[in-house]
Amino acid sequence: MTARPRVLLSVAVSIDGYIDDDSDARLILSDAADLDRVDRLRAAADAILIGAGTLRRDNPRLLVNNAARRAARLAEGRAEYPIKIVVSARGDLAPELRFWHTGGEKLVYTTNFGAARLSGLTGLAEIVSLGTEIDLGALLDDLGRRGIARLLVEGGTSMHTQFLAGDLADELRMAVAPILVGATAAPRFVDPAEFPGGARRRMGLVGVEQVGDIAVLRYLPKSVAGESVAWEQEQ
Repeated sequence: MTARPRVLLSVAVSIDGYIDDDSDARLILSDAADLDRVDRLRAAADAILIGAGTLRRDNPRLLVNNAARRAARLAEGRAEYPIKIVVSARGDLAPELRFWHTGGEKLVYTTNFGAARLSGLTGLAEIVSLGTEIDLGALLDDLGRRGIARLLVEGGTSMHTQFLAGDLADELRMAVAPILVGATAAPRFVDPAEFPGGARRRMGLVGVEQVGDIAVLRYLPKSVAGESVAWEQEQ
């Protein structure tokens, strides 16, 4: 059986657990040093995944910005950029978004219903239907067959919730910014869900790092003890 990729969830949150505020403009929680840390994670990844809501709200490029890191990937025989993945059950993805027109191979995981609505992405991305609903386990199986060993999940709320509720995340890196958002309508890191073990299950904390004015917490959701190989060294 083909091994699934190792899944790393990466998120920046406020002290009170929000990933954005409730304004139209995106709230940048990370400082320059933390954004460079995330760029390093991207450079080590084989693929980067986001949900459709994050794609529509943030219109990200999801690129490795550091030229030396891109050159190192090429020197290792890897693609210059990781594969970019978006998950969309309904298939309501505009082809004008810059995600489709900047660096690297693109994949869309969707449903049969969503796939029928994505003709506008012909030539921009490979469309993969998972059937009548989104099954993240099946998605990981497909990525494993494609040779993806390291999957970086950058949100948003729905994706983080589903990976954690499905016990599919191997590692979580949470950057805590010295900001209080306090807006009821603002999005949080996760939605309410039935998480494995509930409130009685404790994740293993295996690292705390200060990056600029950000505290980066490193957790292993499936383990309460022990260290894992650093993501950046798994190349």
